Amino acid sequence: MKLAIGGSSGFVGTELVRQALSNPAITSIIGLSRRETSAPSSAADAAKLKLIVCEDFENYSDGIKRELEDVDACIWTIAVTPMRLKSLPWEETVKISKVYPMIAIQTLANLPRKDGQPLRFVYMSGHFAPRQRTEQVKVLGDYGMTELGYLRVSLIATLPSHEAPASSLIQPLKADCGAQGEVETDILEFAEQSNGAVQSCVTKSGFINGPGKVVPKVPGLPLVELQDIAAAILDQVINGFEKDTLSNDDLVRIGQKALKEQ
Repeated sequence: MKLAIGGSSGFVGTELVRQALSNPAITSIIGLSRRETSAPSSAADAAKLKLIVCEDFENYSDGIKRELEDVDACIWTIAVTPMRLKSLPWEETVKISKVYPMIAIQTLANLPRKDGQPLRFVYMSGHFAPRQRTEQVKVLGDYGMTELGYLRVSLIATLPSHEAPASSLIQPLKADCGAQGEVETDILEFAEQSNGAVQSCVTKSGFINGPGKVVPKVPGLPLVELQDIAAAILDQVINGFEKDTLSNDDLVRIGQKALKEQ
């Protein structure tokens, strides 16, 4: 399997790279990030990793597209964290949370893959992200994250065709962009309208705990360990999606099982 990781230098991305390097089912890894990084020092097989600096996630260069050819699966980890939300202009938040992953899935869907196998695309969302604008989630309002929550579930709009240019599928950036339907419906429609070219899944994790992290006291926020969520997502892209939306409990269960079987 050839795997692409969007945000390979980040907190989750780094762990995904580390585990993927040790997984014999994954033969090639393309890591996309904004800054130069090095392979994990404990990497089992660093030769199968290629780290690429992508300066513009809205316009992939021909060189990057060539590197992404024959990618079997992509895990998209790039997001706006709560800590950065207040310091970023809203249009930048929209761009990172919605435009980047939309262009990524559209670009990958249009690139050639060996044997005509479907692309598996995982988008990492969050536990509290509401599925409809009519759904009120109090904790998001308490932390000033309501609009981000709506935005994150409106990642993929209803698409006319997987062959349409990405630019035509992205609504103009505006502060009231809001949700465009249930995320599961959007993702399934993308896959359905791709004529079997794409399989998609969204993960809705709670707080991802790891070294140096302080667990926040947020009512109702579940927790998943970093190694568990990475193992769970890798298991799913290798073996196929158990379902289109994986909850925090699903991620803990799948991840712990996968780690025990290693």
